[in-house]
Amino acid sequence: HYYTITTRDHEITMTPRILVKSSESSTISSSPDSSSLECFIQGLPKAEIHLHFEGTLEPNLMWRLAERNGITLAETTVEALNEAYSFQNLQDFLDLYYEGASVLLTEEDFYDLTLAYLDCVHQQNCKRVEFFFDPQTHTARGVSFESIMNGMNRAIKYAREAHDGMSIGIILCFLRHLSEEEAFETLEQAMAFREDIIGVGLDSTELNHPPSKFERVFEKARAAGFHVVAHAGEEGSAQYIEDSLNLLKAERIDHGIKCLQDNALVQRLVRDRVPLTTCPFSNIKLRVVNDMTEFPLMKMLEAGLLVTINSDDPAYFGGYLNDNYLAVAQTFDLSRDDLRLLAKNSFQATFASDEEKKRWIEMVDEYCDNFESN
Repeated sequence: HYYTITTRDHEITMTPRILVKSSESSTISSSPDSSSLECFIQGLPKAEIHLHFEGTLEPNLMWRLAERNGITLAETTVEALNEAYSFQNLQDFLDLYYEGASVLLTEEDFYDLTLAYLDCVHQQNCKRVEFFFDPQTHTARGVSFESIMNGMNRAIKYAREAHDGMSIGIILCFLRHLSEEEAFETLEQAMAFREDIIGVGLDSTELNHPPSKFERVFEKARAAGFHVVAHAGEEGSAQYIEDSLNLLKAERIDHGIKCLQDNALVQRLVRDRVPLTTCPFSNIKLRVVNDMTEFPLMKMLEAGLLVTINSDDPAYFGGYLNDNYLAVAQTFDLSRDDLRLLAKNSFQATFASDEEKKRWIEMVDEYCDNFESN
């Protein structure tokens, strides 16, 4: 399957097997034919709940922030930086990811990056966002926790006012390759912003960093009233998902595709309606699966799992939220009812109030019913 995405610079053609990286935010054309799949996805109300704030840094913005802050990047031109975004392995991605993080120094930097992402997903009819940030990536470089939060909060305030009351929540993630002691220190810093942060999560590489390492940190976070999520079952085994549920008391599992290794675990996830925040493009780019045809979306839906579609680190992985929806829709020949289910799942999986979830889910049904009748 081939499909075209219009960027601010040019059109690119993408397939599920090869993801072509554009030089700017990729978004589905805002004016497709009214009967097209792209048009349906563009207008479909949806939520995004697996998105790393740092992973939305597009090359042009990285270059601009580096110039503003007097930082010398490894790439000597913006064209070379664009080429670097076409990485082929995990190490190249991590090198670029942390190089990008290095340009984020001031409150204004965090404001600019947050607002750029929120503007983008608003254009894709995203009504609710719950995004991750990794404070340890920044505080280790001398950036204050306050600068991070103040910049993000200013952008969120502006987006809520400018984008029809867009609903936005922030989730703090601990880096699992760092120590329990460092996670406790970060949690303590977060307490000053308890009203701004809705939850805590666990990200970075799973291997050799099991959930048990942070059991006491998450116990303290829960006692403080934070919601709990955890990356598990991406590169780690199904046991990491089990441990996240049992030890961390995770309410939502990020990625989670390895749950299919364990039938009993699948039954538990279905029974307890534990959401799984899958990220198709991410799984391809990081070689979790070889191509989109191997992404286990259909197996998960057929099992009755509460699956959602998300973009993870979209600037680096080749597409934002609607791009991921379009890719799975075309690869698996999804019907509009299938897409309706995924959109409703995305709202059901949020930490918003039951009243808000009900309103958004009704919005999805109304949109889909009206689209069919037109």
